[in-house]
Amino acid sequence: MLQEESDLSLIIAQIVQKLKGSNLYSQLERQAWASLQRPEIKLESLKEDIKEFFKISGWEKKLQNAVYSELSVFPLPSHPAAPPEHLKEPLVYMRKAQGSWEKRILKSLNSMCTELSIPLARKRPAGEQKELLNKWNEMGTDEPDLSLFRPVYAPKDFLEVLINLRNPNYENGDSLSFRTHLGLIQVPLKVKDIPELKECFVELGLNIGQLGIDDSTQVPPELFENEHVRIGQKVLAEQDSAAAQQYIRQGSPTALRAELWALILNISSQPEDVLYYEQLKTNVIQHDLLVDSLIYKDVKLTASNDDYYFVFEDYLYQVLLCFSRDTSVLSHFAFNSASPPKSYIRGKLGLEEYAVFYPPNGVIPFHGFSMYVAPLCFLYHEPSKLYQIFREMYVRFFFRLHSISSHPSGIVSLCLLFETLLQTYLPQLFYHLREIGAQPLRISFKWMVRAFSGYLATDQLLLLWDRILGYNSLEILAVLAAAVFAFRAVNLMEVTSLAAAEAVLADLSTLKVMPLLQIFLFATVT
Repeated sequence: MLQEESDLSLIIAQIVQKLKGSNLYSQLERQAWASLQRPEIKLESLKEDIKEFFKISGWEKKLQNAVYSELSVFPLPSHPAAPPEHLKEPLVYMRKAQGSWEKRILKSLNSMCTELSIPLARKRPAGEQKELLNKWNEMGTDEPDLSLFRPVYAPKDFLEVLINLRNPNYENGDSLSFRTHLGLIQVPLKVKDIPELKECFVELGLNIGQLGIDDSTQVPPELFENEHVRIGQKVLAEQDSAAAQQYIRQGSPTALRAELWALILNISSQPEDVLYYEQLKTNVIQHDLLVDSLIYKDVKLTASNDDYYFVFEDYLYQVLLCFSRDTSVLSHFAFNSASPPKSYIRGKLGLEEYAVFYPPNGVIPFHGFSMYVAPLCFLYHEPSKLYQIFREMYVRFFFRLHSISSHPSGIVSLCLLFETLLQTYLPQLFYHLREIGAQPLRISFKWMVRAFSGYLATDQLLLLWDRILGYNSLEILAVLAAAVFAFRAVNLMEVTSLAAAEAVLADLSTLKVMPLLQIFLFATVT
């Protein structure tokens, strides 16, 4: 009991410390000073009167939303005496694996730098700055020669690293229960089974209304949709992040989605946010980074060739180039197993006082990275708002999909959950695919790493991302991947090669996400 109180006190202290450095804190301070002029504020009951003023004026709700937002990204509880690296990742072998992977990425980046004789960063000449500023809103029309550039890594390279991941404590041990796991991921992490997933995703139950099912043209809107929209409007009127997160578990109406997501992520476009975005834009105009070419190349290879997203090419460049310069993203490395890469001023290698993070946000883009942004372009058309939403989605969720960790929403756990679900509940299919050399994870990994972006139809993808926000978890990605295999099981049982299995699962654009999830979770025999 004392330990729990101590943990809670520590969490409260850390959140208070974080909020003290925020813009909200200074706004609350100004409002408190201004309220002293009001006649209803009495000296003898000053504290209570100011609290009441905050409640009536809506500032209390803004503070609650800010606290709730911090709690959503707060690291899992650990021992107070645990060193800082345990907050990043408690398992030593995971930290070592992540460190080795980062060295490989940096080696790839540096070798490209050397081969092409291109500096990591340079100041643009005045003429180039002016030209870039003039074409800022039409960068998609630019056709730079990127033939010599290559993505630093692709999802399949990352998968090979995860396949070779081992816990050294078990290497020489006796045959253990996890040894009966016949998938590619061979690390002993605890993942949920279907009964536990049912308990976790209880709002997806067969007897509960869902957008993505109960709003189809065959279902009269008065049975569910109209009432759900009315409740959604009420949630927005209340401006309550926690209520919005609970509400969105049943899906968001299209017309309310942009506002609901912003409320859950605690994003409100203040003038200072727009100014911050403009400062990032200025940094892009003034300096050219090697990662800019990687971003250009990735957008050209992925989103520009996508039937849904090619029209947003300009937005993608703007958001991703600004993101690479945003040093506020560095704060998420406190609870990310990864560490931001460092670069040194020429001739000062190894001297920490001459070290800088590179890129400034600490994130090196990989093949498919731009697909994290693309679906958001359907919801937000104002660049600074789009940018803020993406940045918050990244530091809450997406970073976990390309870093090695033991977190339940980390990519290692998602892979293990996917394989465990298939092996346990579709054993015949799993063994068949394994025998023909078509391990299911080799097919589904790219879906999960990109959170299904670019694979599902956009309306279905947004319904899926509703649930990621609603449950503050990425586990639903692994469940959906398993559900897709279950849905195509009959066809997959007839294939005789990996190529044939990939062909069966090549097009997911016609799939309906919510019926698949419901049937797999709540109609599977357990």
